[in-house]
Amino acid sequence: MSILLTKETRAIVQGVTGRIGSVQTKWMLEYGTNLVAGVTPGRGGEEVHGLPVYDDVYEAVEKHQANATVLFVPAPFTRDAVLEAIDAGIKLIVAVPEHVPVHDVLVMKKEAEKHGAWLLGPNTPGIISPGIGKLGIMPGNMFVEGKIGIISRSGTLSYEIAGLLNEAGYGQSSLVGVGGDPVVGTRMVKILREFEADPQTEAVVIVGEIGGTAEEEAAEFIKVMSKPVVGYIAGRTAPPGRRMGHAGAIISKEGQGTVESKAKALTAAGAPVANKPTEVVELLKERL
Repeated sequence: MSILLTKETRAIVQGVTGRIGSVQTKWMLEYGTNLVAGVTPGRGGEEVHGLPVYDDVYEAVEKHQANATVLFVPAPFTRDAVLEAIDAGIKLIVAVPEHVPVHDVLVMKKEAEKHGAWLLGPNTPGIISPGIGKLGIMPGNMFVEGKIGIISRSGTLSYEIAGLLNEAGYGQSSLVGVGGDPVVGTRMVKILREFEADPQTEAVVIVGEIGGTAEEEAAEFIKVMSKPVVGYIAGRTAPPGRRMGHAGAIISKEGQGTVESKAKALTAAGAPVANKPTEVVELLKERL
C-alpha cells in the first residue's frame, strides 16, 4: 500500500500547457502516474502528451472523475487554482509553486481543512509512491518500492535520504514533501497518522530543518506511535535571524526553531536524530 497517492488516484495537472507543467507531466506519465487530464484557462480543447486539456477543473472532474491535482501555475494564481480544485471536490492537492504569499496560503489551508482535502505545499517537491506514481518534481529514479515512509521539508535532502535507504535495501512506501514555507497546507503530525495506519510502512524518517515548530508538534504524536521514527534536521550551523534556503528555514532570535530544540523534542519522544544523512540508515537498523 501507500498513503495519499494510491492506485485509486486519478490526477489532473493544473498549468499543464506551461513550460514546466508540460515537461513535468511527461515525466510523471513516464513514471506510470495515472494522469487523466490537464487544465489551463483558455486552452481547452488542446492536448498535452495525450492528455485532454480543459478550461477549468470542474469539467475535468466531471468527465474523468479526477480526485487529485498537481499545480504548476505562477505563484500569484496559486490561491485561486487551489480554491477552484477544492470547490470542484478534489481531495489531494499538490501545490508545487514557491513564493506564494503567506496570506494566500492561510486561505488555501483553511478551505482545504474545511472541505476535508489534503493540501501539500506550497513550495513542495510533491509526493511519490514508488510502484504507483508521483505528483510533483522529484526524480523517479531515486526511489524504490519498500517499507520506509519519509516526511520531508526539503526536496533535495529527501532524495539523498531515499538513495541511502535504497542502498541499504529498504526502499520507500511513500515520500511526502510538506513544503518549505513558513506556513504549509498539512502538518507533519497528520501525515504521521497516515503512516502509522499504513500496513506497508514499517518505519518513518522525518527530514526536517530549522525554523517553525513542525518537528516539535510531530514529537508529541511520535510518543504514542507503534512504529519507529528516525529524524534528521538540516541547518546545524545556521546563524540566528538569517533565512537559509527555504522561506521557513529561519531561527528566531529567541532561539526557537533550532536544530538543538527540534532534536531534543524528537529524542525525548523516542525518535533518535542523525547528525548527518548517512547516519539515518544506521539508526533505522537499530530501531528495526
